[in-house]
Amino acid sequence: MGVLFSGPQAEFAIIREEWLKSVQESGERGVLVGGVKVTEFEQAFASYLGVPATVGVGNGTDALFLALKALGIGPGDEVITAANTFIATVEAIHHTGALPVLVDCDPNTALIDLEAVKERVTPRTKAIIPVHLYGQMVELEPFLPWAEQHGIVIIEDSAQAAGARLRGRSAGSLGALGCFSFYPDKNLGALGDGGAIAVSSEAPLSVLRKLRNHGGEVRYQHDIPGFNSRLDPIQASALTLKLRYLDEWSNKRREVAGLYQSHLEQTDAIRLPSHRGDESHVFHLYVVRVDSGARDELRKHLQKKGILTAVQYPVPVHLTPAFAYLGYDKGSFPNAEHLAGEILSLPMHIAMDEASVATVAKEIKAFLGVHV
Repeated sequence: MGVLFSGPQAEFAIIREEWLKSVQESGERGVLVGGVKVTEFEQAFASYLGVPATVGVGNGTDALFLALKALGIGPGDEVITAANTFIATVEAIHHTGALPVLVDCDPNTALIDLEAVKERVTPRTKAIIPVHLYGQMVELEPFLPWAEQHGIVIIEDSAQAAGARLRGRSAGSLGALGCFSFYPDKNLGALGDGGAIAVSSEAPLSVLRKLRNHGGEVRYQHDIPGFNSRLDPIQASALTLKLRYLDEWSNKRREVAGLYQSHLEQTDAIRLPSHRGDESHVFHLYVVRVDSGARDELRKHLQKKGILTAVQYPVPVHLTPAFAYLGYDKGSFPNAEHLAGEILSLPMHIAMDEASVATVAKEIKAFLGVHV
């Protein structure tokens, strides 16, 4: 029997009956866009994060894009983010008309190098998007006063980090805005697509609500040119139900990460994730590093054994055809480029147990010629 890479099926089994009942209620009432169920989730999620409010949107990419638009960022502006992120982070910047400015990552954690960020700031820098990659929070608190002093806004890309906390502060609650994805395989995943923006003050709230809904909060009242990016109430219902379990599921993921640690820590050819050992990592992904040249063959070996893996992400953003226009050459971000050739995401989800972790570890060791 194989090992699945992610486990939205296990989460669905937990909420199934309550969610189906909620969907039936929505259908019977005919409220299929917006409405109470979206508001209920927004309020519950805001309370969970410890922020004044959240705004549900269509997906995580829209969350980033609308956050930037709400802050008035556009042509002539620059926004700094990591070279080793999912391309959506950079797409969102691009589509505002602003210039994406990329920086390298820390070679150990793979998180954005904030000292490198400081070096890339220019008079045109309006925002920085630190990415809480793989579910681990960037250490932002010491950085925030510097950003404020320079008049630069922090927008957290928390797409992979719902539920993470560092010294009591939730991912998405430290910057001016925090952006979340509810893609089905996320730690807080919908049964389709969805996203949300957390606001740390009331100031941008009205404009965000207008931007997501054709420029107005009231039907047929269009105050600004807007977009169509609304969180579906059927998805909001699922998210409200799942939110109740998020801390429990985060603990489970950390438990699975601990099992990987115990089964693989003596395997020299595998480099395990670097983290603080606290709630600041929720292990959306469990990413190891394999000696260059062996990674892809190991993936094939595991797939033959029914063990599914992934690579997030195989090509840094600056080396994709889509963003060749930024003008970065190969070698511009050596840490991100080196990691891209070594990283391997192992199965990680709440349905995993020690037996499944042991199976994955056994096959990894077998491939690497380690005595089992």
